[in-house]
Amino acid sequence: MSAADDLIAFLTPKLGTETHVGPWLAIDQARIDSFAQVTGDVQWIHTDPERARRESPYGATIAHGFLTLSLFPFLTEANAPGQFERNYPGMRLRVNYGLNRLRFPAPVTCGSRIRAHTVLKEFQALGEAVQIVYEITVEIEGEKKPACVAEQVVRVYP
Repeated sequence: MSAADDLIAFLTPKLGTETHVGPWLAIDQARIDSFAQVTGDVQWIHTDPERARRESPYGATIAHGFLTLSLFPFLTEANAPGQFERNYPGMRLRVNYGLNRLRFPAPVTCGSRIRAHTVLKEFQALGEAVQIVYEITVEIEGEKKPACVAEQVVRVYP
């Protein structure tokens, strides 16, 4: 039996279940401003708290949707010590292959806290590798709609 077969046997009972809930993370103006500077997206709804209080339908600045997306490694704790070994026994390398679907149903206002819920959606062997699709939903504390829902595709190699 190959390492990919072993991983598939490990993943099979988890299919369709929530496999992880990440830590809460507060989104502050400094993080929003840093992301704005790095990406060049300095629109006032993200970077001008006074104007956002006056003119925005949210009454505050909001995080960029792509900021929320870029936080997936932290929110899912994908690279936390021991996570790789626990989630992919027998494998040595994981790469981000992309996204199948991505939506930002609700804005993350400055001062909000968010966290990610991860569901194992599907997987398949690709030679010695295994391709895995996770549905990741980023919850906003106290809100009904999530900040982000995405299908993330990763490939894991022995």
